[in-house]
Amino acid sequence: MVINLGHLRKKKMVMWVFGYGSLIWKAGFHYGDRLVGFIKDYRRVFYQGSTDHKGTPEYPGRTVTLESAEGEVCWGVAYKVSRKEDQEVALTYLEVREKQYDKKVYVDFFTKEMASSPAVTGVMVYIASPDKANINYLGPASVEEIAKEPEPAGEDDIHRRGFFWLWGWGRMDSMDMMVKERTATVAAMVVVD
Repeated sequence: MVINLGHLRKKKMVMWVFGYGSLIWKAGFHYGDRLVGFIKDYRRVFYQGSTDHKGTPEYPGRTVTLESAEGEVCWGVAYKVSRKEDQEVALTYLEVREKQYDKKVYVDFFTKEMASSPAVTGVMVYIASPDKANINYLGPASVEEIAKEPEPAGEDDIHRRGFFWLWGWGRMDSMDMMVKERTATVAAMVVVD
């Protein structure tokens, strides 16, 4: 696999990556800074199928993706990757990890709810689209329908319970609330020497 970083080298730019699912707590690459915040006009949904780490080709497991949703926000983290070598390693890693996601988009990232300007622009995020070329896209389903889906091979009970926990009270924004609340808790802590 050849990764083209020419656009980053010419401008000596840093690379920012937005994590909205397991990438929040498991980056898997070296980064220099990590910001907690959100992107606008997207929402988290469990519409993508995984045939490698959450299921099989016969029984794909559901994984989170984003869909456009005007007026909504999706909380997560943005990772800053500055060094050229770290960018190459991160992109190679992400291209394998996110291989079943068919779109890479660049978004504005905000750290303050009332901010009119983003904290960072051009943050890269992987998204699974409903495009027909995305053969692993499962689409919308109710919690009841998903509960009736066959248990994917290799999917342990913790992942299954975690999926339903994130659906929460029928709300897809449970993870957004969790990220936001934990950020507020950490920000309110006082370190005493």
